[in-house]
Amino acid sequence: MKIARHSKIIELVDQYDIETQEELASRLNEAGFRVTQATVSRDIRELNLTKVAKPQGGSKYTVMAAKETPDGEKYIRVLREAFVSMDAAQNILVIKTGVGMANAAAVALDHMNWREVVGSIAGDDTIACFSKSPEETLQLLNKIKKILNQ
Repeated sequence: MKIARHSKIIELVDQYDIETQEELASRLNEAGFRVTQATVSRDIRELNLTKVAKPQGGSKYTVMAAKETPDGEKYIRVLREAFVSMDAAQNILVIKTGVGMANAAAVALDHMNWREVVGSIAGDDTIACFSKSPEETLQLLNKIKKILNQ
C-alpha cells in the first residue's frame, strides 16, 4: 500500500500545484487512500519532495529530478514496484505495470532523464515509451532490465 501511495503522491504532485500537506492528504483521500497528515508528512520526507516558489506567488511541492538525487533511487523504487513486463516494438518500448501504476511509473521514467527516452504516454497499466530508433529502444530495455535486476 505504501508504494502505491508513494506512486500516487508523485503523480499528484506532478499533476497539481499542491501547496500544503493537508491538500495532499485530501487529494489522496479522494483517490481512495486513507491517510492522515502525519502519514503524508512521513511520505514527503521519504520521497524527498521539496517546495518551490510558484510564478504567481506561493509555493508548491515538487519532485526533484533524478539527477538531483543519488541514482534517482525514488524513481527506481517506483519503477521496481510498478513493473510487470516489457516488450520492444520498433522504436516503442511497451511497459506493463500494476493496475493504476502506469502514470507514476511514466513520471519516474521521464524524470530519469535518459537520452533514449523521447517521451512516454501512460494509461492505467500500460506505458508506451518512445525512442528515436529501434536500437535506442533495445538500449532502454536493457537499461531498465539492469535497474530491475533482471
